[in-house]
Amino acid sequence: MKIVYVVAAALINKDGLIMLAQRPEGKSMAGLWEFPGGKIEENETPEQALARELEEELRIQVDPTALEPITFASHSYEDFHLLMPLYALKTWQGSPEPAEGQTLDWVAPQDLRRYPAPAADVPLFDFLVQYYEGMGNAEVVGTS
Repeated sequence: MKIVYVVAAALINKDGLIMLAQRPEGKSMAGLWEFPGGKIEENETPEQALARELEEELRIQVDPTALEPITFASHSYEDFHLLMPLYALKTWQGSPEPAEGQTLDWVAPQDLRRYPAPAADVPLFDFLVQYYEGMGNAEVVGTS
């Protein structure tokens, strides 16, 4: 089975909300909500790939050293297996704006499960609720 390596970010703004992006029409899994990110290209580290993807998708600049690895997803779909590290990101430059036709929403951690998502993302929602509860509001310093 083909393994697809992707990387994603849980952007956390100053109010403690987490960004989700809705996949636009015409893409596989259109209409589902996911964390911003994308494929890791050849000769890229996951952090470099995520900084590039966030620039392309959201028009924000990210210092790769600001990305905090927090968990990962490993999920078998019908045609491929997905391996996706998830990073928390609390600081960035610029104001996120959709650059690829996606819809963006800032979501309270406890409300993440209300959004239909790809199967690989769903377990990450529960993890983020626990992660957020453990980090406390004092560390939430994102810029939105």
